[in-house]
Amino acid sequence: MSEPPEPPARNRARWWLAAILLVVFALLLALRITHAGRLDQTALFYVGVPAVIALLVLSGPRPRSAVGTATATTTVCLALAGPLLGEGIVCLLIAAPLIYGVVSLVTWVCVVIARGGRGSRHALFSVPLLFVLALEGVGGSTLLPTAGTGEGGVLVDAEPGAIAEVLAAPPEYPGFEALFLRAVPFPEPVRARGEGLAVGDRRTVEFTPARSLRPGARTFEQHMELEVVESEIGPDGGRVVFDVTADTAFARWMDLHRAEAVWSAGDGGTRLSWTIDYDRTYEPSWYFGPLQAYATDLAAAYLADTFADAAEGGPR
Repeated sequence: MSEPPEPPARNRARWWLAAILLVVFALLLALRITHAGRLDQTALFYVGVPAVIALLVLSGPRPRSAVGTATATTTVCLALAGPLLGEGIVCLLIAAPLIYGVVSLVTWVCVVIARGGRGSRHALFSVPLLFVLALEGVGGSTLLPTAGTGEGGVLVDAEPGAIAEVLAAPPEYPGFEALFLRAVPFPEPVRARGEGLAVGDRRTVEFTPARSLRPGARTFEQHMELEVVESEIGPDGGRVVFDVTADTAFARWMDLHRAEAVWSAGDGGTRLSWTIDYDRTYEPSWYFGPLQAYATDLAAAYLADTFADAAEGGPR
């Protein structure tokens, strides 16, 4: 017994979904290949594209739940985008809550406007706001300052001289303990070359190789090169500043400038603090700004713990 033919409405819905996925796939592929205007690092990519997705879904057949359909479509689009973004999958994972939020918000606003009434007039006010937010980063525009600083410190049960010794030698990097750094596939340091704390001394830090989800793609090495540009060391403490001269590990997500280590003797031990200066390269600032600040604070705390463990003779 043959099955009844599929309803025309459902058939049209599938064609609409296929068309939407094709358009989004082509758009993401073009941005990935050309880096046109570096738009894949602006709010137009993370806010504008989700908004367009929601509008395309709503222009098709009327589903029972517009927000549910838009969310499901977004999930498929994100799954397609992952292989195209390569090492940018880190940013995609971080941006997923933003993307889902924008899709749901735009869908809800469109539904409210379509229903009419007093609520539709209020919902119209969000349209220019979304337009302004989507353009952040295009042409260098930003709402918040791009410069940021990550800080972390620890009290070390060792003399200041021991801190200077471990800072002058290549460290042994442990795995990340912070849940955020482990949940998102950030590059992890594996080894370092170079020693000394005199001005002009250099370091090369190697990170875990980058892996892409693209079929047949190969891993490639990631590293960072640093040079000591300021050094003040005394019996009660010291300060050393490293300039980042080359970076293939984090340049995709932020522009790292320098790292500073400061240590001083005090009651109960020696206080060691690390500071990391960087520029945020992703928009929107109100979303990526706090996330990058949090991640950089965790990185500074990781450095402090790593050298503190070395100075104390082993992991705590």
